[in-house]
Amino acid sequence: MAKNLLIVESPAKTKTLARFLGKDFNILATIGHIIDLPKSKIGIDPENGFQPQYDVIAGKEKIIKELKKAAKTADKIFLAPDPDREGEAIAWHVANSLPKNRQKDIVRVTFNEITKPAVLDAIKNPRAIDINKVNAQQTRRILDRVVGYTVSPFLWKTIAYNLSAGRVQSVALRLVCEREVEIDKFISKEYWNITASLSKGKKDIFDARLFKIDDKTVVKAGEKGTKKLTIKSEKEVKKYLEEIKKSDFIVSEIKNTTKSRKPYAPFITSTLQQQGAQVCGFAPKKTMAIAQKLYEGIEIGKDGQTGLITYMRTDSFRVANEALKAVRGFIKKEYGDSYLPSKPIPYGRKKSAQDAHEAIRPTNMSFTPERMQKHLTPQQHKLYTIIWNRFVASQMNPAAFDVETIDIGVGRFTFRVSSQRVKFDGFLRVYNEASTQDNSNGEFAVASLPKMKEKDKLNLKKLTETQSFTKPPARFSEAMLIKQLEADGIGRPSTYASIISTIKDRKYTDLIEKRLHPTSLGKVVNKILVENFPKLFNVKFTANMEKELDLIETGEDDWIKVLKDFYDPFMKVMESLKGKHAEIKESLIEETDIECEKCGSKMIIKWGRNGRFMACSNYPECKNAGPIPGEEEEITTDKKCRKCNADMVVKTGRFGKFLACSAYPECKNTEPLTLGIKCPESGCDGEIAERKSKKGRLFYSCSNYPKCKFSMWDRPVDKKCTVCNYPFMVLKSLKSKGEFYRCPECKSQEPVKSDKVKNK
Repeated sequence: MAKNLLIVESPAKTKTLARFLGKDFNILATIGHIIDLPKSKIGIDPENGFQPQYDVIAGKEKIIKELKKAAKTADKIFLAPDPDREGEAIAWHVANSLPKNRQKDIVRVTFNEITKPAVLDAIKNPRAIDINKVNAQQTRRILDRVVGYTVSPFLWKTIAYNLSAGRVQSVALRLVCEREVEIDKFISKEYWNITASLSKGKKDIFDARLFKIDDKTVVKAGEKGTKKLTIKSEKEVKKYLEEIKKSDFIVSEIKNTTKSRKPYAPFITSTLQQQGAQVCGFAPKKTMAIAQKLYEGIEIGKDGQTGLITYMRTDSFRVANEALKAVRGFIKKEYGDSYLPSKPIPYGRKKSAQDAHEAIRPTNMSFTPERMQKHLTPQQHKLYTIIWNRFVASQMNPAAFDVETIDIGVGRFTFRVSSQRVKFDGFLRVYNEASTQDNSNGEFAVASLPKMKEKDKLNLKKLTETQSFTKPPARFSEAMLIKQLEADGIGRPSTYASIISTIKDRKYTDLIEKRLHPTSLGKVVNKILVENFPKLFNVKFTANMEKELDLIETGEDDWIKVLKDFYDPFMKVMESLKGKHAEIKESLIEETDIECEKCGSKMIIKWGRNGRFMACSNYPECKNAGPIPGEEEEITTDKKCRKCNADMVVKTGRFGKFLACSAYPECKNTEPLTLGIKCPESGCDGEIAERKSKKGRLFYSCSNYPKCKFSMWDRPVDKKCTVCNYPFMVLKSLKSKGEFYRCPECKSQEPVKSDKVKNK
């Protein structure tokens, strides 16, 4: 019979841990929290030191009974939930649920990775439950409960029932809404560039861009500075072109330099979620779910179930000395001494980092992505590969580049071109992360340049002026929003994924073409919250509260004092809003010029439980109401119903737009609304249709589904690939490139020709 009891959070870990600990341990799982605040009421007593009322979570009674039974006969009880605040709170709740006569035999153990050495070391070095960590978790939970259970009913009374407000999620929504306001207010400005196609001899043609006029650098509109100049109009650019044509193009200066590029730090939670989105196409929630499985253990043949990565909720770049020795040995063996720095590369600690756990890294350098591929699902392998490559690259030498920059004088004008050649690939041999930064230094980079020397005269082949317009700030992708939350100090590694999921699940934002758009509901919720709780749902205030929680965890602040400092001013605000619900609700009403067809009064736009709707202003005498014209309006198409030959109309359902018969309810035929692009599958006569997943994400699939299983995430464009003749391309967008077309088959790219270009 087992002598010891080990209690963990996840059942997925038990098999892995059983291999390491043997028959002396009975391993049970709590399956997350077993105790929480009640759902039916706020469960906090502010008059009694904010004491929380904890209840057993529904369905967890049987688990607690099993834990108590096992604890009775165990020599020692090891509490091993996850090594973070939530895990510490779970350990505390479990300890308080076990018999009082066993309390002296309860210890806490944590492991940053589920490997045999780490687990055995943790068992040998147990500690007491960290009550400061527990209090930090309790404080966060109580804060969120107070805000959620107080502000959410306020929204019900002012907008519609069943809406929610969250202390952190509402700040994230505010960021998305404020970005939308920036976009709406943005005024695009015109600017022009001039490019010269030049040659040294008869061949070797290359392009150089106008870099300076006199001593002023030519920049796009909006960039300020006394040494900067913008070409603002076609009239102005033509004047410069005429002047340029009158002068010779003479090489004025050649600079040869070497630039180095340092490796990236190993992943922390935020950067893993960002790259999970950008490289693998995963939502943050999905990235964390896959990482959790890699951490808890994968079945690896004769090695059994093994944890492949360290704990995935971390904000620290710290790496254990043993891991540094292992990765340096791997680099030396696989790539040679030239790739290995003389000593390990340190990565600075972030200011707000709790530094409780290591960076995210592989647990064993012999478990290469190639070796693990047969044991992992394609998605697991994708994520494991970038974690592996990023960690290995983080301890490799920088990459080096030979850069040649050539300035070409044309009277008072200077054109510039540069080329860059890899001198030493360094860490790039293993990992390269595409830059999202624009090249704003005015240089024009080409792959290679012909041999030139100063005072060489160049031949002008063509002058091209290009009209461009400044673009508004980009909407947040999920990865970009996580980066912004981290930069602002909002949330912590354990909360980023849930914050993004919540604002999507609540229908406050829509994810359209991988960008977060605030819905009309999201906008009105944000408006009400910001206007009535300007301090609470404020970036700076929320970031300061995160710091307070960190101070509680380190024992530098008192959790009850922090709660009182928050609660008293907050309740004063709530008191001041009493009786204002009708006034606030009235402020949301929009007047229209549409007359009620029943009584002739003006119709108004109001908010209800199903969103915006139109109602008669003469309510309650006249109860006429309906959808807002244009928002729910059916659009008649030229397509005929295949069953009754009536016109088909466009309608919107929970999974997006679709075609329905206009003769409904007599005829209930529906068909997918296609893009008019034929399905590329051989022998299929279907067309590609836009659809929505259950989580609201747009994707594109064949109209003959489920007979034809073709589907993709990128939006198809009716444009044949000029390289491989694939029937369509997809529209992509990157900050560094803007919009471009890419072939799904051969991956070739073509620009979207939205700029006005003229050749001379």
